[in-house]
Amino acid sequence: MPPPPPDYRTVRRYGYLVFGVICLSYVLAYFHRFCPAVLALDMQEAFGASGTLLGVLSSAYFYSYAVMQLPAGLLADSWGSRKTVSAFLLLAAAGSVLMALAPNLGIAVVGRVLVGAGVSTLFACNFKLLSEWFTPSEFVTMGGIFMAVGGLGALSASSPLAWLSSLVGWRASLVGVGFVTLGMAALVFAFVRNRPQEKGWPPIRADAPGSQGPRIALWQGMKEVLGSGRCWPISMWGFLVPGLSFALAGLWGGPYLIQVYGLSKQAAGTVLSMYSVGIIVGSPVLSALSNRVGRKPILLGCSILCLAISGLLWIAPAGLPISALYAVFFSLSFFGGAIGPVMAAVSKELFPPAIAGTAVGTVNLFPFFGAALFQVLMGAIVSRPGAGDPASAFAGVFLLSLCCAAAALVLALGLTETLPASRRTRAPAA
Repeated sequence: MPPPPPDYRTVRRYGYLVFGVICLSYVLAYFHRFCPAVLALDMQEAFGASGTLLGVLSSAYFYSYAVMQLPAGLLADSWGSRKTVSAFLLLAAAGSVLMALAPNLGIAVVGRVLVGAGVSTLFACNFKLLSEWFTPSEFVTMGGIFMAVGGLGALSASSPLAWLSSLVGWRASLVGVGFVTLGMAALVFAFVRNRPQEKGWPPIRADAPGSQGPRIALWQGMKEVLGSGRCWPISMWGFLVPGLSFALAGLWGGPYLIQVYGLSKQAAGTVLSMYSVGIIVGSPVLSALSNRVGRKPILLGCSILCLAISGLLWIAPAGLPISALYAVFFSLSFFGGAIGPVMAAVSKELFPPAIAGTAVGTVNLFPFFGAALFQVLMGAIVSRPGAGDPASAFAGVFLLSLCCAAAALVLALGLTETLPASRRTRAPAA
C-alpha cells in the first residue's frame, strides 16, 4: 500500500530547505566576484601587472561566467539544477586554489576562469528551482531574497577579506575559500532536489514546468530563446547597467578609493561594503516594488539614478566627502547591482515555463559580458599614457559610465511591460 501523500506544509518546508542551500552557495559567487576590489593592489604587486593586465585578470571571471550562462540555463532545464550546481562548484573550488597558488599572472587568469565558470550555474539554476518549488507570485520575491543573501558574499569580500588578507595573506585566504566551496558542493548534492516530484510529491502549482508533459528539447529551447527578438532589449540593458556596476565594485572601486582618496585597504574595504549593503537591501525592495508597479518603471528608475551617480562621479571624482562615498557605493549597488531578480522575472515572463532556465540564463549572460569588457576598458583608461593624476584618470572612467548609463535610459524607455495589471499586488508578494 503506497504511503499517504505529504501535507502541503511538508512540501513547502523542503522547498525552503532547497532554497536555503542554494542561497548559501550564492554567497560564494558574490565573494569570488568582488574579492579583487580589495586584493587588487596586492595581486598587482605579486604579479607585476599593469592596470590593463589587472583588469584582464579580474575580468576573466566575468568572461567565463558570461559564456556559461546559456549552457547553465540549458543544463538546468535538461540535466537538472542539483547535478549542475554541485558539479560546477567543484570546478570553482579548484579554480580558487589554483589562483591562490599561481606563480604568475597567466596561471592566475586560468584559476580565475575556472572560478567564474564554476559559480556561473547558480543564478539560472536557482530561478529554475524557484519556478518548480514556488508559485508565480513568489518567484520575484524569493529571487530578491536570493540576491540579498548573495550580497552577504559581497560584504565578506570587503572589510572581512581586507582584515583576513592582512592577517594571513591573499593567497591563504583564497585557499580557505576553495575548501569552503568544496563543502558547499557536497551540501547541494545531498539536499537539493530539482522538483517536488523527485521526492514523490505533487507539484506546487498546476502549471509547473515538470507537470506539463513532455519537456521542450534542449536545442529547441535554445533556438526559441535566441531566435526571438524579445530577449534583446532587456539583455542589452543588463549589459550596460549591472555590467558597469559590477565593473566598478568588482575591481576599480578599490583602486579608486585608495589612489584618489588615499584610503587604506581596510578603509576602502569599509566603503566598498556599502555595495554589499545595497544588494542586501535593494534586491528584496526592488523585487517587491516590481510586483506592485510593474517591471518597466523599476528598470526606468534605475537607469535614471545610475545616470545621476555617474554624472556626479564624473564632475567631482576627487571632491566628495567620505560620507558621500558611502552613499555613492550604496546607490551604485541598489540601482545597478540589485536588479537581477527583476531582470530574471522579465526573461521568465517572455517565454514558456518549460524553458525558464534557458531564458533566464540567456539574459543573465549580458551583465557579465558587460562587466568583463568594462573592467578591461576602465583599466586601459586609468593606465593610458598622459592620463594625468589618479583623479583625472578616473574621471575618464566615470565619463564612460555616464555615456553607457544614458544609452541604458534610452533602452529602458523602449522596454515592453511583461507583468499584466491583473497580476500586480497591492502589497509586496509573500
